[in-house]
Amino acid sequence: MLTPLIVGIFFGVETLSGVLAGSLVSGVQIAISASNTGGAWGNAKKLYREHARSLGPKGSDPYKAAVIGDTIGDPLKDTSRSSLNILIKLMAVGSLVFASFFATHGGLLFKIF
Repeated sequence: MLTPLIVGIFFGVETLSGVLAGSLVSGVQIAISASNTGGAWGNAKKLYREHARSLGPKGSDPYKAAVIGDTIGDPLKDTSRSSLNILIKLMAVGSLVFASFFATHGGLLFKIF
């Protein structure tokens, strides 16, 4: 979580606010996408079980793919929302803690050049 510190020190408060807004928007999009993807992969095995006669026996390639999708999909669905939520909050809180420092000493690159 060095991004807010580096951006605040070298580029200043205005740039840091843009970084925080961008991380919020992109973090929400990634969390929603990962949650939906994980849910779809997790449900592939359930769909296979319902239509097992038409898709083939248990050892077939579609079954192996459904098992792999279930194995990857459930953790992706369950952990993506909470981990990205923590990341976004940590960036915002870290920026607020150092806000007065960034306001007085931030923007070093703009002061040098």
